[in-house]
Amino acid sequence: MSLLRPLPILGMGMVVLGLVLLLVLLAVQKKTKVDPLFYVFAEFSFTCMVGLTNALEQDGFISGFMGFYLKMGEPHLSTAYAVMMSYWEGVFHFILFLTILHRMKSYRSLGLLWVGSSIAHQIVHIPGVVIGKYGSNVRPAFWRNVPFFLVPFWAAAMLFSRPRQMPIVTADTVTAQKRSLLSRPVDLLLSLLLLGAAAFCVFRGFVVLDCPLDTCFTYIYQYEPYLKDPVGFPRVMMLVHLFYALPLLTVFVYGLIAPGCGWMLDWTIFFAGAMAQVTVVIVTDAVEKKWWPVITLNVLLAAVPTLLALRCHTSPAYFMKPIPKGQTTSKKKKN
Repeated sequence: MSLLRPLPILGMGMVVLGLVLLLVLLAVQKKTKVDPLFYVFAEFSFTCMVGLTNALEQDGFISGFMGFYLKMGEPHLSTAYAVMMSYWEGVFHFILFLTILHRMKSYRSLGLLWVGSSIAHQIVHIPGVVIGKYGSNVRPAFWRNVPFFLVPFWAAAMLFSRPRQMPIVTADTVTAQKRSLLSRPVDLLLSLLLLGAAAFCVFRGFVVLDCPLDTCFTYIYQYEPYLKDPVGFPRVMMLVHLFYALPLLTVFVYGLIAPGCGWMLDWTIFFAGAMAQVTVVIVTDAVEKKWWPVITLNVLLAAVPTLLALRCHTSPAYFMKPIPKGQTTSKKKKN
């Protein structure tokens, strides 16, 4: 059938996405003011279910839904990485979207968690397909991923530009800002863990870049052979760790040392979502092979940003710009 050829499959996919967006527009047309990100969350909720359908079919729970699309559209969706990412989108992202849609008036942190996870997925997914073994057989349907690559960046720009609702913290109350890192054991421990995660990112970056050291050779063959998978996803993932995660881990250490780094409150949430997403596939593969040292290291790599984000969220005073004491006093006198 002509409709099952590569180019018509791309057209059908775009038409379906367009119809879903049209239904969303019709559903809220009577409302005077709608957050533009509402349409993004509603549209992406639909694609989450498509991803979950793919994952369930690849694992044999259902059949007859994705076979033709995998054959003529995106054959790389049958890889271990793609299946785990389909589960991640179909479960984690879908629950996240439902929560956000339920509380559209206050969702900034949850939105940052999603854009971090989504951007991390796309910057591994698209280059991984192009440079891996599927790069010589890219079908037109693959390019339907371009909007899913661009929209999260636009959503991130909108969310970061919106002001965070935080209580005013005066210089009198921010006592922690006067203490050194050595007198703050939680922050000291987080700093050491961040430095350890940074070192691990550097090491695995060297491993996938074919570093000739015996340590790198032993590691990739005895502990994480997944990194040499010809599909391309693991190599791109480790390079993302090296060139993107590593700088963020470094500046987060600075943020724990220097008081008043308000950007920590947002970027730690964004980074936590990203690291959780890129780590899940490696941990899953390691569990199947029972590589417990690898599981431990990767769980720590995902847990450290999450712990840092929780620390920033529960005790934000250290990361806020305090109002000068004299300015606060003068305001009180005027009142």
